Amino acid sequence: MKLLSTIIIASITASTFAQNISGKAYYESKTTVKTSEIGRKDMDENMRKMIAERMKQFLEKTYILTFNENESIYKEEEKLDTGNSGGMMSMMMGSFSPGVQYKNLETKQILEEREFFGKQFLINDTIPQLEWTLEKESKQIGQYVAFKATAVKQIDANDLTMARRRGNNKKVDDEKENAETQTDSTQVKDPFDEIEIPKEVIVTAWYTPMIPVKNGPGEYAGLPGLILELNVYRTTILCSKIVMNPKEFEEIKPPKKGKEVTRAEYNKIIKDKMDEMRENFRNSGGRRSSGGHIRGGN
Repeated sequence: MKLLSTIIIASITASTFAQNISGKAYYESKTTVKTSEIGRKDMDENMRKMIAERMKQFLEKTYILTFNENESIYKEEEKLDTGNSGGMMSMMMGSFSPGVQYKNLETKQILEEREFFGKQFLINDTIPQLEWTLEKESKQIGQYVAFKATAVKQIDANDLTMARRRGNNKKVDDEKENAETQTDSTQVKDPFDEIEIPKEVIVTAWYTPMIPVKNGPGEYAGLPGLILELNVYRTTILCSKIVMNPKEFEEIKPPKKGKEVTRAEYNKIIKDKMDEMRENFRNSGGRRSSGGHIRGGN
């Protein structure tokens, strides 16, 4: 009964904002990576910790969602340049981080700028249509009542942003490693053999009907209220501030920068590049090789 009353109150409150709604939502995004999963299995522990510390600046970011009833722009908050580009790590991490994302809820279109190894791409695709299950659980996030929803997201086999270390069964891994060592003790281990892409992940969202836009951070949308919190695999995105109907509202314009591709085509471009790097690794006997170039970009 208490839950029903909360939903009714939230819906009534939401209806007062239903016309000409606009706003800005600030999100803190954090992705966790286990230190043990960084680098190859034989990497020195101190080196792992050093790399993990350097990765933090790429795994903890602030994003702003500028939205109205049907459209939105989601982009990283601009920060002062510290002069530390990060070299190869910056290029690698940046290649797997989304750029400006535009969503049109009416046409179900999503446009996303991406930079991959110095080449610009514009992903033009449809907003993923997840089958959300609305749960009974609710909680307070800031001044808003939020309700829980879950969905299963299918992962493209070429989506390396979801890559993880292969296998969680240490005994099986050890047996496989011992067998490989006995077969050829001089063979250099291929680090690409140690990663895999999950077939699906659970998405947990917390949305508020008090802000009646079916939108949210990144590619996520489709719930009866703005998504305030999102948990996907190892990433948690939490709304820290909302400014409703600001006096000076930023115009929402679709991005145009980069060669236009679908998401599947973009994932294939990434996979082809990773396969090229893998081949270079094998041909060089495990030594580092140059990054080469990407075909298809501007």
